[in-house]
Amino acid sequence: MANTYKILGQVTDASSETLLYEVPSDTSAVISSIIVCNRRSDARIFTISISPAGAPTEDKDYIYYEVTLAGNDTFIATVGITLAETDVVRVSSDNSRVSFSIFGTEIS
Repeated sequence: MANTYKILGQVTDASSETLLYEVPSDTSAVISSIIVCNRRSDARIFTISISPAGAPTEDKDYIYYEVTLAGNDTFIATVGITLAETDVVRVSSDNSRVSFSIFGTEIS
């Protein structure tokens, strides 16, 4: 098994639910950190969900829901979320100028 440490996904201006990362086939992954950056001077709201096997988002999938992020601020979560192949991470914000990044390890 090979471990690849990398940026798993980055997206900006996700004003509707947007795919941030999908675990490739024959691979598992561990998210080590999630970073949300508000590039505006006023507060923004963000949401992050993780769904198994690419399924549509359900209430049980939310890990952060409508979290308020102050203007010109950054939210950083150091986590150890494990994902199986084809699991997906989706994000959204209430307006533009919000950047999402996740970092971690792919195991294949």
